[in-house]
Amino acid sequence: MTTTDVKRAFKYRFSPTDAQAAELSRTFGCVRKVYNLALAARSEAFTRQERVNYNQTSAMLTAWKKTEELAFLSEVSSVPLQQTLRHLQTAYSNFFAKRAKYPRFKSKKKSRKSAEYTSSAFRFRDGKLTLAKMTEPLDIVWSRPLPQGTVPSTVTVSQDAAGRWFVSMLCDDTSVTPLPVLDTAVGIDAGITSLLTLSTGEKITNPKYERADRRRLAKAQKNLARKARGDGANRRKARIKAAKVYARIADRRRDHLHKITTRLVRENQTIVIEDLTVRNMVNNHHLARAISDAAWREMRTMLEYKAQWYGRELITIDRWFPSSKLCSACGTVASKMTLHVREWTCDCGTTHDRDVNAAKNILAVGLTASVCGAGVRPQRSSPGGPSATKQKHPRREP
Repeated sequence: MTTTDVKRAFKYRFSPTDAQAAELSRTFGCVRKVYNLALAARSEAFTRQERVNYNQTSAMLTAWKKTEELAFLSEVSSVPLQQTLRHLQTAYSNFFAKRAKYPRFKSKKKSRKSAEYTSSAFRFRDGKLTLAKMTEPLDIVWSRPLPQGTVPSTVTVSQDAAGRWFVSMLCDDTSVTPLPVLDTAVGIDAGITSLLTLSTGEKITNPKYERADRRRLAKAQKNLARKARGDGANRRKARIKAAKVYARIADRRRDHLHKITTRLVRENQTIVIEDLTVRNMVNNHHLARAISDAAWREMRTMLEYKAQWYGRELITIDRWFPSSKLCSACGTVASKMTLHVREWTCDCGTTHDRDVNAAKNILAVGLTASVCGAGVRPQRSSPGGPSATKQKHPRREP
């Protein structure tokens, strides 16, 4: 088996000492300050139709450190400050390439607290990680080993809303090898009652983790709402309790999706899914909460990079393909079908489970598009309507 060149992030919990927590908190604040200052400078130049690049903001950072007002920027490691300028440069590149919106300022209360260190700002020896400006290594909980013989190229330290500390190490993982080639393929229809319905007829139940913890979440939110607004200790404690409930939901959901996607990639050579626009679908206020809890977008992202890692093919068909209304037996398209219809009978006499029928159609049109390399129009009882297409995915880093 040949290895695949994969850069993989390994994320661990750690417990900082009081001195380390204080140093990291200062670093987070300085990173946010530098980002906002650089964004303000670039925005002013943008209104004057001028371009400011990374090198110019780096020179600005040097000048800021020499001022009395911003002299505190010199008290933390310079590497995370330079890295946040590079992140801003990437944000502008994505904006000008029309891949993202215009960069926004970082908020002290809402933005993610993180700092990125390159190899010059940390020491990794004998399984111990020591960051710049620190004398002691981080107390990391090694829940899984790093790939043998590898050394992190970058380290990102972060703290989530629940107060938990994480360190993420980006490494070259040479242990990832393509799986043996199979002759199996599966079509997947995403849903709410059943998280996934496979073309084999199998239905994977949706655990609905947010719904399961809704009472606990409502209690924590109600307790937070009763606290006076501000930076008081009681409100801070209530906020952390609510954040812990959210973190519990997200962690369980992510773990479940990892297990499902890994199984699908291991068992199938070709996987066919629909190109769902979740951002538009959550505008339906009756289904927005359930759709968000299903996390279809996160599941698709996992399938994309795992298929790339292990030599599988992921095909995405057009979102307008009538997978639910198309009879998988005769190819006739039903004129109308509301969401509450879960089972229907075609004019040819075939009775379909709505989701299983959709998964079969998704698989069929995906395989056809894969062979033909172009859009495919299924047999229709009435003319018109968009066709299914094969979509190529850009390379994604894990």
